[in-house]
Amino acid sequence: MTPRAGGRAALGLALLLALAACGEKPQTLGPRKGDQPAYIGPATAYTAPGWTPGNEASWSAELRTRAERGQNEYTRMPPR
Repeated sequence: MTPRAGGRAALGLALLLALAACGEKPQTLGPRKGDQPAYIGPATAYTAPGWTPGNEASWSAELRTRAERGQNEYTRMPPR
């Protein structure tokens, strides 16, 4: 392979990769599932034990508890 042919092959490969990057599909949101508030949800086997579907107060309490206990590193780590 001559240096000129190698350069052409590299240029062709670079052009091919550049054109492949332009083939991205558009990312659009689908239709909304509904206009219901988040606390109105189905009672499934994965429902948190303290939450009653349709009760906004229990929904807020569960979010507060989850934030305090599960997402707070200071409360998750045992004291030294």
